[in-house]
Amino acid sequence: MQFVNACKRRRFVWSVVAAIAAVTAGDLLFYQQGAYGGQTGFALAALLLLAIACRPAIWRDRRAWVAGVAAFVFAMQMVRDPGPLPWTLYWIAAGMMVLLPATGTFDDGWRWFQRLAAHALRSIVAPIIDLVRWRRVRRARSGSRFSLSDNLHGIALPVIGSGIILLLFVGANPVLAQWIDRLTGPGVWDVDVVRIMIGIMVLIAAWSLLHPRPIQPIVGTFDGNGDLPLPGVTVASVRRSLIAFNLLFAVQNAMDIAYLSGRVPMPAGITLADYAHRGAYPLIATALLAALFVLVTLRPGSRTAAIPAIQRLVGLWIAQNLILVASSIVRTVDYIEAYSQTGLRLAALAWMALVGCGLTFILWRLLKGRSAGWLINVNLAAAGLVLSGFALTDSAAFVASWNARHAGDVGGRGAALDLCYLHMLGDSALPALIELEQRGDIDPALRDRVRYVRSSVLFALDHRLGNGGWTWQGERRLAAARAAFPDLPAKLPMPGGDRRCDGRLKPPPAPAAPVTSTLTVEARP
Repeated sequence: MQFVNACKRRRFVWSVVAAIAAVTAGDLLFYQQGAYGGQTGFALAALLLLAIACRPAIWRDRRAWVAGVAAFVFAMQMVRDPGPLPWTLYWIAAGMMVLLPATGTFDDGWRWFQRLAAHALRSIVAPIIDLVRWRRVRRARSGSRFSLSDNLHGIALPVIGSGIILLLFVGANPVLAQWIDRLTGPGVWDVDVVRIMIGIMVLIAAWSLLHPRPIQPIVGTFDGNGDLPLPGVTVASVRRSLIAFNLLFAVQNAMDIAYLSGRVPMPAGITLADYAHRGAYPLIATALLAALFVLVTLRPGSRTAAIPAIQRLVGLWIAQNLILVASSIVRTVDYIEAYSQTGLRLAALAWMALVGCGLTFILWRLLKGRSAGWLINVNLAAAGLVLSGFALTDSAAFVASWNARHAGDVGGRGAALDLCYLHMLGDSALPALIELEQRGDIDPALRDRVRYVRSSVLFALDHRLGNGGWTWQGERRLAAARAAFPDLPAKLPMPGGDRRCDGRLKPPPAPAAPVTSTLTVEARP
């Protein structure tokens, strides 16, 4: 209890002490030890504990605890396999954890977008702003008219700020560094710019959680109810539009069902892969336009939305849009079967599923009269679940495994195995490469290329783990590779041979063309 009371009375002081501890630990971890891999996840988890310890309001808010647990999960994912997606989701969850106790109800995603964006922008200069505010409060409480520290405080900010900028310029400009050395003597202004930048970034990250300030006021969410007067948008025009749209969608869906199911052969000159590839993304754009049409012309409480016949037409049209989204997914799957899987195509499938969910939510909002805030929140919740799934799993490993099993040159129905792409996926492709190399039914030339790519990826992984880029997942993959190949040396060598990214030998350079003289002898008379 005494610790809690101390935190309440000296919250700013405790935050400063915690920030100094975070900067010191960050210098030791990221600069002196050169860590940049899974150790970042431990640092993010430590920042969460510091924020919870110095902000008692978090302890009493269940919503903040939920956000804190989510942030801790993403921090542990950074330990397992760091990446930009878990990093981003961590800061969203951590920002919500420290801002939720200062808000009332949860409200909606649009307002939280404003809070988090303002919080991120303010965090860049928050330590300086809060220090100035704290000194003003101290001076007002003391009531003294003159203080040496108060007078120094007026010039501290420009002096310190100018000094930091000058240090950075000296580190980046050798001419300026030479001038400074002549004035002060050599070595006085020798600085490590990287070390300073690491300290500043750690300070900003720590202070954003230790001393947040939510913005006020916030722009409210547009309600989206009632009539919206637009030229040409009437009950009759909306009804006719929905009838025409349903007929067009019926034609498109009938063609998709006929061709994609194989009941009708494709016309000459068009393959199933061509049909699948050309239609997937335009059809999703069509579904998004349909969603926009419903949101604008059929808002809850409007005259058009209150007519039962129009409601039935909208329901039929959105159902056809869902069929269109399903056919886009089938088209993409067929294209993947004909060629190969990639991370972008996997993300496209997830995006198509989100579009289908969004259309369903729009129809539910129209029928039940839900608010715009509800529509935003359910869509953000669906997107959050999908993004969390991608953040907490290794989708690149799934892509590599799928390609290694479905490629045409390993007995599958797809295109030839793209070893350059697997090489680019890095250690995520290592389990698939090991499995492929140990298969006994592949061509020896292909096995040799797979062995080279596996060796190259394994060497890069071993080098990264030994030079500050440790991750829990990478450690497990290296151990699995050593178990699969017991004869691997303790220090893995760089794979030899002048080869391309797919393991093919590079052709020898063409011989140089012989040099011929172009001089001519002038004939004498």
